[in-house]
Amino acid sequence: MTDIDALLRELAPQVLGTLVRRFGDFDTAEDALQEAMLAAATQWPTEMPENPRGWLIQVAQRRMADTVRAEVARRRREATAFERDVPDAEAVDQDDTLAMFFLCCHPALSSASAIALTLRAVGGLTTAEIAHAFLLPESTMAQRITRAKKRLSTLDRPFARPGDAEWHGRLAAVLHVLYLIFTEGHTTTSGPRLHRTDLSGEAIRLTRAIHRLLPDDTEVTGLLALMLLTDARRAARTGPHGELIPLAEQDRAKWNRILITEGVQLTTTTLGNGLTGPYQLQAAIAALHARAARAEDTDWTRILALYNMIEHLAPNPVVTLNRAVAVAMVHGPDAGLELVDTLDEHLPDSHRLDAVRGHLYEMAGDHPAAITAYTAAAARTTSTAERDYLTIRAAQLRGG
Repeated sequence: MTDIDALLRELAPQVLGTLVRRFGDFDTAEDALQEAMLAAATQWPTEMPENPRGWLIQVAQRRMADTVRAEVARRRREATAFERDVPDAEAVDQDDTLAMFFLCCHPALSSASAIALTLRAVGGLTTAEIAHAFLLPESTMAQRITRAKKRLSTLDRPFARPGDAEWHGRLAAVLHVLYLIFTEGHTTTSGPRLHRTDLSGEAIRLTRAIHRLLPDDTEVTGLLALMLLTDARRAARTGPHGELIPLAEQDRAKWNRILITEGVQLTTTTLGNGLTGPYQLQAAIAALHARAARAEDTDWTRILALYNMIEHLAPNPVVTLNRAVAVAMVHGPDAGLELVDTLDEHLPDSHRLDAVRGHLYEMAGDHPAAITAYTAAAARTTSTAERDYLTIRAAQLRGG
């Protein structure tokens, strides 16, 4: 990613937040921002403005004004107000991105629709990446995002700042958005890289910002701890050629001990009232992995107990798939495979289902079945790093 690409990515949600609050029309603001960013990508390499954010706002303003003038008279008042009040870049709040997350997670939308819209408009994820996170076809997700935009367009001032109680009511959806952005950054859905640190780093930054505001919220703290403990393993997850290295085979000396210490401390602070939330429980699992000096020292019995609790609180097929691995480590691969076999209809196109099945067959010593599963997983994934790992795993088993 070039410096200009990185700058545009950083500024986009800030400018979008300014546009939708000033103008009130999400679709028009988003289209204007895209045109302004395209103009920036063309002009900035030869002439970088002194105030890039102000430049984007001014260009997007002109695009919106042109659109407004061509529309019906009811939009003329909004156009006039927008042209009269172009904000100074320094006046834009430093955490405008975070504010946009809360504004997009509108209570008029279902949680799933609000999260999908926020991921697309502010989080920087593609429709395909969002669909992958929700285990849905891309066309279905595109329709959901379009319906969410249309629903907001029917509301009076949908992006007005909510009151204190409304902020808190939107918190769960915002945390889910940040979790999914981090997850995509930690293991990208497609492309040659395993990681996208621009996404994972931004998710951590914004979660830290919420934690500063709500230090006693156990789910906020748990999510931040989960991200730090997971990100701590990043340097050990790939080999010299970018190949994926699974958890059990990682060089734990490469794990970031500073992040692990902070993550474990945060996890510990959430335990006063017991384990009550999914992020808190996932952080506890990550802490158990982090504390194990070697893969064989991992306390899988406690990890399985924690996955049982998560599945009770927030059941979904991905949690069950993760629990199947823990079941296999505690009760043997056959028990894990039995659980995996219940997920075929829930994860019909998931390469992760085949990848886990291959791993468990390999544990059981059934190499032909493992090769078949690894090969199927490699054919389904769009991640180059994961595909290469799965292909190599199958080849190693073929070679004895």
